[in-house]
Amino acid sequence: MGALRELGFEVKPANALQRMVQAVTSTPPMAWLFSKTLYQQDKALFKVSGGRLTVPALLAGLPVVMFTTTGAKTGKRRTMPLLGIPVGEDLAVIGSNYGQKNTPGWVYNLEADPSATVGYRGRSVEVVARRATEAETDQVFDLARGVYPGFAKYRMRADHRVIRVFVLETDTREVSL
Repeated sequence: MGALRELGFEVKPANALQRMVQAVTSTPPMAWLFSKTLYQQDKALFKVSGGRLTVPALLAGLPVVMFTTTGAKTGKRRTMPLLGIPVGEDLAVIGSNYGQKNTPGWVYNLEADPSATVGYRGRSVEVVARRATEAETDQVFDLARGVYPGFAKYRMRADHRVIRVFVLETDTREVSL
């Protein structure tokens, strides 16, 4: 069983207002602003709503997951709100960082330890992340365009670096006691 089913993950079509918000938020100035401020806003709204809402989900109709990795340097668990992209029965996440200059920290965390937890609307599942192949990366970006058209803009703005894409597969490793 893939992560999509276990999480009850779904992508609903954005309404006209949400599509307008998506268009505005993918512009360079707004993407920069959100790269600096959205995490704190999301964290607060997520807490107040009992894990049901994030800012992008509320305003732009975007399917946000809470993605928890282990810090590559600190060893501490870190949770970030990210857009989940359905790929078959699994999810993918894109290290676009809003098209900004730098690769997001969670990418380095995954490269050091591919085990992660994905949360969505009160459910969570353990996953193992694997770096998408070049062909899969292109496929994920094509699929992502249907979820949030801003990803295409982010990819163009960040063409100075490789945007890493990860496929999150349900962790089926046996736990030894």
